[in-house]
Amino acid sequence: MPFRVLQVKLDKSARPFRRALQYAFYDWTREMPVRRQIVATLGLLLQAAALMYALVGPRHYANWLTVFKAQEPVYHPGDVIHFCVPFALFLIGLILINWALTSEFVRKMQLESDQMAAQQIQQTLHAQNPEPLLGYELQTFYKPFRDVGGDYYDVIELPNNRTLFAVADVSGKGIPAALLAANIQALVRSIASIDADPSTMTKQINKHLSRYTPSDRFATAVFILLNRDSGELVYVNAGHNAPIVFSSGTTTFLEATGLPLGLIAEAEYESRTAVIQPGGALLLFTDGLIDSIAGKNPEDRLRDVLADSSGSRMARLKSLVDPKLNEDDVTILLLERAARSSSDNFQRDIQRIGPTPV
Repeated sequence: MPFRVLQVKLDKSARPFRRALQYAFYDWTREMPVRRQIVATLGLLLQAAALMYALVGPRHYANWLTVFKAQEPVYHPGDVIHFCVPFALFLIGLILINWALTSEFVRKMQLESDQMAAQQIQQTLHAQNPEPLLGYELQTFYKPFRDVGGDYYDVIELPNNRTLFAVADVSGKGIPAALLAANIQALVRSIASIDADPSTMTKQINKHLSRYTPSDRFATAVFILLNRDSGELVYVNAGHNAPIVFSSGTTTFLEATGLPLGLIAEAEYESRTAVIQPGGALLLFTDGLIDSIAGKNPEDRLRDVLADSSGSRMARLKSLVDPKLNEDDVTILLLERAARSSSDNFQRDIQRIGPTPV
């Protein structure tokens, strides 16, 4: 309402009694356009006036007028008027409120239809079932906070046994963030087909976003180019949460090598390298995962999960997400390299030494 005093925040995870109280005192007009807010408020006031008129009665009103005007009331309405006046006021108020609610319901239904369409489109943009990578196991998890979200991830196979991994987190939530995430996805796909170098790709995407997106919109991102034969990683981190590489018993954080995308058009981005050894793992994620982990030092808990190779690492990562703390999109991309078997070692030694002379 235009003059509301208390704003109640809805918490869907609250207990039933507390949630019922929140719904009871929630200002349902707060998301309406101003005109509908005024009409709904007028309807409520008319209903309140009708109830007061019915309870107090017109003769009491006449007595009140006598106090202020120091004279006897001019008229004394009969019982019929005493019934019709509050009924008419209440009915008019009910009609106004019903108009405001119906108009808002139609608007919300249109928005919901648009969101469902956007959700279906966004699902096609994410790598739902990436193709298997020989010698590696790839698992992904994506949970938007709303119907659509601003997280983006992709897995792109390239020539010469190379794979590009991309993860981005757009500022904001909902459809505006999803639109920018779709823009980034299109840029990554188009640029990777020409030049998959992470540094070159990041610079081009950053220039595009800086020129063609609002100044209050930006995105953090990380692009990692994997050589599947050697396990070498070439990466650029544009202000994103540091991916974690667990290899040979040690943990390496792929820290930021540049600013988030869309802030400064001429920003520079440095490429760095890392390696996934056989039996190692690479974890990429967005800040929604970190914010959903209870306790201090959530990165340490992620590191502990990677260090324990028994069972499903992805299942343990999902179990870290606390629904009570989750207020953002959550994206997880886990790449595990198979441990080298004895037959692999034999084949490698044969290639290194050469065939045995006859």
